[in-house]
This record gives sequence, C-alpha cells and structure tokens, in this order.
Amino acid sequence: MSDSVTTVARDAVPWLSVKEMIEVDRLMIEEFGISLVRMMENAGRGVASLARRMLGGDASGARVLVLCGTGGNGGGGLVAARHLVNAGADVFVRLSSEPSRLTPVPAQQHAILTRMGVQVDIGAAAPVHANLVVDAVLGYSLTGAPRGLAAELIAVPLEAPVLSLDVPSGLELSTGSVHEPHITATATLTLAAPKHGLAHPVAGDLYLADISVPAAVYERIGVAYQSPFGAGPRVMLS
Repeated sequence: MSDSVTTVARDAVPWLSVKEMIEVDRLMIEEFGISLVRMMENAGRGVASLARRMLGGDASGARVLVLCGTGGNGGGGLVAARHLVNAGADVFVRLSSEPSRLTPVPAQQHAILTRMGVQVDIGAAAPVHANLVVDAVLGYSLTGAPRGLAAELIAVPLEAPVLSLDVPSGLELSTGSVHEPHITATATLTLAAPKHGLAHPVAGDLYLADISVPAAVYERIGVAYQSPFGAGPRVMLS
C-alpha cells in the first residue's frame, strides 16, 4: 500500500462511551458551530482516502460497493462514494431505505450523487462483484439487532474486503454485543475518538480519522486530550 499512516498505541488516545460521543456531537453542532455537513464531509473524505489505500493506492478502475443507512453514517458513505467516483472508481451504492426517508444532510449527499449519475439502488439489489465494500449502514447508536432493509444489506455475503465507517454494522457499541446479521470488517475507520466496544475482532484493523473536533470539546466532557493527528488526518491504532 502506497501512502504511509502513523501508528499510535490504542491507550495513547481517549476511548469514549456512546453517551460521551453523543455529547461530543451535540457540542460540535450546537455550541461550537461546526455543522454536521462539515463533519460528514471530513468523515467521507477519510473513508475514501483509506479505501484508496486498501485498493493498493489507486482507486482508478476499481469496483466499489457502498452500503448506506439513512442517518449520519450513511451520509458519510455517500460522501465517500462521491470522492471515489471522482477518483476514477466504478461505484455502486445501496441504500437501506427509500431516499425520501433519508435525514436532511444525507439527503443532500444523495441528491449530489444522483446528479452525478451514480447508480443508487434500494436494498440488496443485484449482486456486485466488487474489489472493496464500504459499510456505512449503522452507526454508534445502534441498539438491538438490525432490522428491515438495513438487515438485508448487512446479511448479503461479501467476498471483497470490507471497510466499515465508524463501527461495523451490527456491533452495538454501548454493550459490546455483536448482533445477527453483522458485518465483519477488514478495517474500521472510526471518527474523532475510538469508542468502547470497538476492541472486538469484527472491527478488523482499527483506524482513527480527524473530523475537526477541537480539544476544547473534549475538555467540556472532562476528557484529557492530545491530538494524535500531527502527521496527518488519519492514524492506525496498534
């Protein structure tokens, strides 16, 4: 793989609970004015960057299947799909709902992809022989087993390497439980800070992406923080 990534020890960064991460997101948007659009763009760009690395350093001509949910995690997947299309990949997107059920910011990302002519299907649809699968179906707030079309997407057998955004779909971070169905990731790119529950084999190699959370946000929740991103916006946790 072509680009270098700094490796840091897992205990060198703070690990957050789901409750703490929810408060980080709230502070970012409501009190620091860093919008969900900005965070989602950073997340999706980070996924696309790591996807290139997993594709050997060049996405040109690669076939990438992107599985997306209805919320913020799915929105990050849609952003990643756009960046990968722009990088020359052949991208196929599968949504876990009708586009009308997307929350507002992911809906904007879906509209952009539609205008770009990217193939976006609902549910499992026809099989895609992909070089890489991006899993952006369910995020850190999952409680209980996946349901509906989200469960159908997750249950499809995947033969290609899988890159999960923030958390492998089906892994419930608040309890550490792995539900059925679930994704077993080759690598997981988690956002801002690692969450308790990610120290699980289904997460694969664990990476951490900078989505521009200021240290002052962590201070507000009583967490001591020193940025691990001095050498770049993505690190691998050893």
